[in-house]
Amino acid sequence: VFMTAIISLLFWLVIIPFCIGLIPANFIASDKRSPGFTMLAGYFVMWALYGLVTIPAVLWVEYHNFRTASVWFTVGAVLCAIGGVLLWYRNYRKGGPGLVTGSGGFRIRAMSWEERIEWLLFLGVLGFQLYQAAACTSFDGDDAYYVTESLLAQEAGVMYRILPYKGGSTGLDVRHALAVFPMWIAFVATGSGIHATIVSHLVMPLLLILLTYLLYFLIGKKLFCDKYVNLPVFMIVMGMFQIFGHVSIYTNETFFLTRTWQGKSVAGSLVIPALFWILLLLYDGSQDKGSIDGGDRGKRRTDAGLWLLLVCVNMTAGICSSIAVFLVSILMALTAFVLMIVERDLKVLVRLGAVCIPNVVYMGIYVVMAYSYLLR
Repeated sequence: VFMTAIISLLFWLVIIPFCIGLIPANFIASDKRSPGFTMLAGYFVMWALYGLVTIPAVLWVEYHNFRTASVWFTVGAVLCAIGGVLLWYRNYRKGGPGLVTGSGGFRIRAMSWEERIEWLLFLGVLGFQLYQAAACTSFDGDDAYYVTESLLAQEAGVMYRILPYKGGSTGLDVRHALAVFPMWIAFVATGSGIHATIVSHLVMPLLLILLTYLLYFLIGKKLFCDKYVNLPVFMIVMGMFQIFGHVSIYTNETFFLTRTWQGKSVAGSLVIPALFWILLLLYDGSQDKGSIDGGDRGKRRTDAGLWLLLVCVNMTAGICSSIAVFLVSILMALTAFVLMIVERDLKVLVRLGAVCIPNVVYMGIYVVMAYSYLLR
């Protein structure tokens, strides 16, 4: 049973996201590709797909909506993973670059002893956080709602149809019904056969902490692309910020380490930084010299995969928290305004505005639900 659970976790948390991530990775410039990019991209595409499948089930399927959504998501995720592998195979057959060409100047053998010591210090900081997350798990008052909703979905097969505090049937909770990240945790728990509480308090912190630092690593690579010697210092500083950022119960660092499994923590620690990461890749002030398949298209900008990923990150905000959709929309609007001035191109507004269409649809559904609730 233990080995089956481990294999299931590896399948849904490593293999499926990585294979799905091959889809956007095959449509970006070769110098931006890396296994880390593929893994992160896969998670955001997978979460966006989960929201696309699960939110309609929450709204319009009354009985066994979790089981219905799980079946459709499983089919969709497996098909996307197969599609990613087929795209990679096609690229490989055409002699295109692989997925490790984005390492740039980051080479372990080329590091000085000082850099290696700094990386060891960072690994110590990261290991300390992972140990604390596993051995000293924190229980929060919100677990009475979020973790219980995950458990109800796992045990009863329904989403947001049972009151978590008393166990009676209830109508849709307008505040939480569209934020289905606890349901994804329930899906992982159901697929692996592990109790939803254990997945929330043990598996999710280990996974999400690693994904967050992978994101910081990729951001640091972009910021210090001309001087990788500063990258380990950047990672150490980010790690120390997380450890000593508990100046109140409301800081992002507090949520990151004590409420890691909650959607609002994922939105603040992973989704919003991911927007900055993708925008750094899109508007880096240089023309891409890589290619998708090694052909003549290598001389022009190849950003299709990044735009797809940007849409998926915006959609991921919706499954994490309803307020996160509003926050990322404001962030995108401010970014579009600044980039329009810097790039001197009105098309920036059109592009970034189109990316936010899922956010507009999401907020429209939320407003309609809230209005219907007030009319009762």
